[in-house]
Amino acid sequence: MKAHLKRGGLIAYPTESCYGIGCLPAHPKALRRLVRLKKRPQGKGMIVIGSRLAQLLPLLQRPSEHTAAKLRQTWPAPVTFLLDAAPDIPPLLRGRNRRKLAVRVPAHEGARDLCRKLGTALVSTSCNRAGKRPCKTEREARRRFGRDVWVVGGMVGRQKTPSRIVDADTGQRLR
Repeated sequence: MKAHLKRGGLIAYPTESCYGIGCLPAHPKALRRLVRLKKRPQGKGMIVIGSRLAQLLPLLQRPSEHTAAKLRQTWPAPVTFLLDAAPDIPPLLRGRNRRKLAVRVPAHEGARDLCRKLGTALVSTSCNRAGKRPCKTEREARRRFGRDVWVVGGMVGRQKTPSRIVDADTGQRLR
């Protein structure tokens, strides 16, 4: 699976509330494939998940000690924080004309374990075409995207809604 990702491949995997589709966050070809597959607006940023804060730090500008402590206290949880992105982060990842990146250490053990085993953070956007209902099962993900993505089996968590999105600087809840 790691070789598949390094070649620009996409994977689908269970998260807290639905299946997610992801790729390596710094792979421009994979990010473009993901946007095309989902028919997603290019200006809309994506969420990146990791097994722990340290796995996400290479994608970010160094957060203050206060912010890092808040993240460690909150995670793992279905809470996504917007943090200042590293300068070289692809625009498709952070969103056009945006300086922040949405990151999370998920409450879903399987998603964290996937990042841990792969040794990398992953893009995590809902497994659906833009505007459609997200996939909730492995079977649904295979039926909708099986030829285009590597589907990782497992159960979706019990969360009924997508993760909250909070601006780490202001505390403003965006979703």
